[in-house]
Amino acid sequence: MLAVVFPDEPEMRVSHETIYQSIYVQGRGALRRELAASLRTGRALRKPRRKEGERRGRIKDMVMICERPAEAADRAVPGHWEGDLIMGARNASAIGTLVERSTRFVLLLHLPHGRDPAAVADAMIEAMSSLPAALRRSLTWDQGKEMALHARIAAAADLEIYFCDPRSPWQRGSNENTSGLLRQYFPKGTDLSVHGRDELDRVAAQLNSRPRKTLDLQTPAQALAGALERAAA
Repeated sequence: MLAVVFPDEPEMRVSHETIYQSIYVQGRGALRRELAASLRTGRALRKPRRKEGERRGRIKDMVMICERPAEAADRAVPGHWEGDLIMGARNASAIGTLVERSTRFVLLLHLPHGRDPAAVADAMIEAMSSLPAALRRSLTWDQGKEMALHARIAAAADLEIYFCDPRSPWQRGSNENTSGLLRQYFPKGTDLSVHGRDELDRVAAQLNSRPRKTLDLQTPAQALAGALERAAA
């Protein structure tokens, strides 16, 4: 905005970082509280984006979502999946979630021994390899370290894997919505390791038999069956 108001006076512009420093570092007492209240977050302290001493590394050989084919983006062709983990109490347990983008069909990954890359890769390969080739086109995930063995998954399951941009949950919107539905069965702050594979299959079956407005009140199971019929025709 300042660049528009003062186009020829660069000295009249200020970076967002300088503003934050003025509020959080130089401000004191009532003045600081008043200034902080004017911020969109309303926080009196600035929240760090990572823990002190934490170093964030990149997963090797990631292919970003911008390279995902258009057929995945517009949901025109089945076989493109979104995935994530829902976490249990103290992040000590997890369940993997896979959602097919065009039909919203759900698969749940049983992770009884943790969410390290090897455990996630084994569960993912088992789940995806059980699907017909027409339903194994791509998978989109965030940049969580649990996907460090993505090349192994891609080779074993014969599908392409893409990674979302940081802090962009909307790039996996179907999965985010499904994670919200799953919290009805697996509440936050609980131990997710107590749920066996049979229970996960039961919950997935319930979600897949629930009519969806976005599918014209078809169930995901019906939509998936229709997609497979059309692919075979």
